[in-house]
Amino acid sequence: MEMDAKNYANGTYKVLICDLVGLKFDEKGEPDPGEVRQYIEGLGEVFHLGGIQTAATFDAGRIHFFYQPNLSTEDELLTETSDGRYDAVIAAATVIPKQSVFSVAGVRIGTGTGNMQSSSWGGGDGRGGNAVLMNTPGINSRATAQMAIRALLRFTPDLPFDTLHHLVMAGSFDTGRDLRRFPTEKIDGKRLTVFGYGNIGREVARLGKAFGMSVTVYAREHHRDKIEAEGFHFSGDAAAAASGANAISVHVGLGSFDPQLNHYGNAGFIGDEILSAMADGGVLINFDRGEVVDVVALDRAMARGKIASAAIDADIFRSDDGVQSGPLVPFIPLARKYSGRLLLLPHVAADTDHPSRVAGAKQAVDQIVTALRERRASNLRGDLPEDFCPCGSAS
Repeated sequence: MEMDAKNYANGTYKVLICDLVGLKFDEKGEPDPGEVRQYIEGLGEVFHLGGIQTAATFDAGRIHFFYQPNLSTEDELLTETSDGRYDAVIAAATVIPKQSVFSVAGVRIGTGTGNMQSSSWGGGDGRGGNAVLMNTPGINSRATAQMAIRALLRFTPDLPFDTLHHLVMAGSFDTGRDLRRFPTEKIDGKRLTVFGYGNIGREVARLGKAFGMSVTVYAREHHRDKIEAEGFHFSGDAAAAASGANAISVHVGLGSFDPQLNHYGNAGFIGDEILSAMADGGVLINFDRGEVVDVVALDRAMARGKIASAAIDADIFRSDDGVQSGPLVPFIPLARKYSGRLLLLPHVAADTDHPSRVAGAKQAVDQIVTALRERRASNLRGDLPEDFCPCGSAS
């Protein structure tokens, strides 16, 4: 949309929302977007259920938000976005294809932007293109961190609660005689290594410390003072950070995309070197991006018992004909091979908390409105286009 700067504030814009913005249900059992709809309308803008074709007319000078949370496959998304009919997009887990066109902006609800692959802003790291890429960091950090620790506690201490419950209910357990059959170890005193010191990594480190674990954080050198001030051990070397760790939790993001190699900088980051450095029988928690773990290396580590258990939370998609795609798919054969030892989750750790989802959507709406009306970008990812100015972090 070409427009003089003085007319940005008066423009008519179209925004696609392609993920759920609420997890409460209406009388029909469908997720209810009412809270975010009311918020948008309170700003004086317009909320539509469905795509552009559902709007008979467009109110001049207003921002029209089109809510289509069921878009999933690349074909569905490109049918809706490849012709540039939307000026901006708000997404959470949905992968925005490279060929999708948005003239002004995109916001990812959450921290990592690897799924925001449109060339309009230069792909997931926001480097290049003419549009601006933003995120909403911190909105779901605590929820994600709590789920990561819950996954850790699923495996260690490894007391089989379900088995013990069934034995009691069947009248088959005597504490005096049978307790010796179920030895376990406390999590207290175990070593936890957290890779990455963003909002989520910091929360995981704090929770690990609260459970009495010895916590090491792998991060960039400029984080050292903060990490040590919070009582954690600092390491700038990944293998050294993992050395002797009983558990690791990964929060480094995908990193920058190299178009020549068709590869993200942190893809395969958790590989043989890091896994081999851990204590025998360790636990791997990856609630970051599926691609950061080398699947072949994980297979080798689990086969020899170096990794006793692992939990992976990553995107997975299913086409109408049942074909699965996404970074979680390569782990499925391993989950079958190591039944009970590898837990796979469909990138739900950060997205199943209703208040966090609503808060993230509202923040994304605010950032989109500011980008469209004022050409200001908050929580910028990557490069700032020429006609934009930065405005720090949104809250």
